[in-house]
Amino acid sequence: MSILAAIIVFGLLIFFHELGHFLFAKLFGVYVEKFSIGFGPALFTKKAKETEYSISAIPLGGYVKMYGENLNDEVEKSMTNRSFSHKSVGKRSLIVLAGPVFNFLLAFLLFSLVNAIGTPKLKPVIGKVQQDMPAAAAGLQEGDEILKVNGKEITYWQQISDSIKSNPNKSVSLLIKRGDETIEKTITPTVAEVKNIFGEKIKVSLIGIAPSTKTTITVRHNPIKAVYLGAVKTYEITKLTIVGIVKIFQQVVPADNIGGPILIFQMAKETAAAGINSLLLFMAVISINLAILNLLPIPVLDGGHLLFYGIEAVKGKPVSLRTREVTQMVGLALLLALMVFAFYNDITRIISK
Repeated sequence: MSILAAIIVFGLLIFFHELGHFLFAKLFGVYVEKFSIGFGPALFTKKAKETEYSISAIPLGGYVKMYGENLNDEVEKSMTNRSFSHKSVGKRSLIVLAGPVFNFLLAFLLFSLVNAIGTPKLKPVIGKVQQDMPAAAAGLQEGDEILKVNGKEITYWQQISDSIKSNPNKSVSLLIKRGDETIEKTITPTVAEVKNIFGEKIKVSLIGIAPSTKTTITVRHNPIKAVYLGAVKTYEITKLTIVGIVKIFQQVVPADNIGGPILIFQMAKETAAAGINSLLLFMAVISINLAILNLLPIPVLDGGHLLFYGIEAVKGKPVSLRTREVTQMVGLALLLALMVFAFYNDITRIISK
C-alpha cells in the first residue's frame, strides 16, 4: 500500500501541474492535442473530443502538447486563432505560469485539509527537565502540564516553544498543573546558540524542557481557520524552500542534500506508512518544491519560457528561434546534470545504509 501511495503522490503532483497548463490553454482557445501523465510508451490512451489523454510508463513528469507551441511549427491559416504561438504574450505567459500556480494551489488545499481533519500534536506535558537550566532552577518537574504561558492558554507543546522564543531575554509566566494542584512559576530564559535546519548557528531563548512523547492531542480547526492556516503554511514552506535553494548556492547547505525521485519515492512510502496526515503534508511540501523548481529561469522549464516572454514583452518581438534552440540545449544539459547528481545522491544514501 505504501508503494501504491508513492505512485499516487507522483501522479497527483504531475497531474495538477499539467492540469493548470491544460485548463488555461482551453480558456484561451488553444487547441490541446495531447495531455500526458508520464513519458515513454503509453499504458492507457483515450481520445475525448479533440484531445488525446494518456498515462505513460515513466512517471517522472508529464506534458500538455499544444498546437503551434513552437516557433518553427507549421500552422494552418485557418488554425491561427487556435495556435499557442499566435496568442498574445500575456496569454502565453498565463498558460505557462498556470502549472506552477496549480502546484501552489494544491499545497494550499492539502495544508487546509489537514488543518480541518486534525493533526496529532504533543500535549504540553514536560518529559524531561535539563539540569543547570532555568526550568530546573525554577523547580519544574517531569510530568508537569503547562496550562498557560504569559496568561495565554496552551493546547499543544509547540505553542510553548513559540511563546518562549518570541520573548528573548524576557521573563515568562507559566501556569502549571502538577497532580491536583496548580502552580505558577516565573522563569527568565537563557540565550543559547543552536543550529537551525540549515546547519547555521543561531541564538534562541531556552528554559531547558523537552516534551513527553507519550501523550498527544488531535488539533482540529473550523473551515475558516483551516483555510487561513493553510495559506500561512503555504507561504512559510515556500519561503523556506527558496531560502534553502539560495543557501545551497551559497554552500551553506551541502549539495549532497539534494534528492531525486528515488528519495521522494522512499519518503512517500515512509510518510504513507505513518498515516494519511503525514502523506498529505509530504505531498504539499513536494508540490511547493515542484512549483519553485519549474519557476527557475532555466530554458526548458516554465521559468525559462516566462523569461523569454518577458524579453519579448520588452522588445516587442519574440526571441529568435536560434537563440531559443541554443539556450534550451544548455538548459536541458543543466537539468540532466542536476537529475544525474540527484540520482547519485539517492543511490549513495541507499548504499551508505
